[in-house]
Amino acid sequence: MTKTMTGLTAVLIAAATSALAMGAGVSGMDANGDGILTLDEVQAVHPEVTEETFVTMDANGDGALDDAETTAAQEAGLIKMPSDS
Repeated sequence: MTKTMTGLTAVLIAAATSALAMGAGVSGMDANGDGILTLDEVQAVHPEVTEETFVTMDANGDGALDDAETTAAQEAGLIKMPSDS
């Protein structure tokens, strides 16, 4: 039981940390609040992002950027970090 609670606590902390990290980079762009970014949402804040660049950022090819893809794109300099704006 203790191992289960410890594991559950670790998962919840990881999820909260991920959500906070995502919120820092995505919240200003995520117009509909669904937690992922479309090309239109990214271009509304970063009009310099082309469709080609967006496809490059979309590592899993699902047509949207999740928090991991957004963070990777920011770290690669493809879109500005929130503090860079």
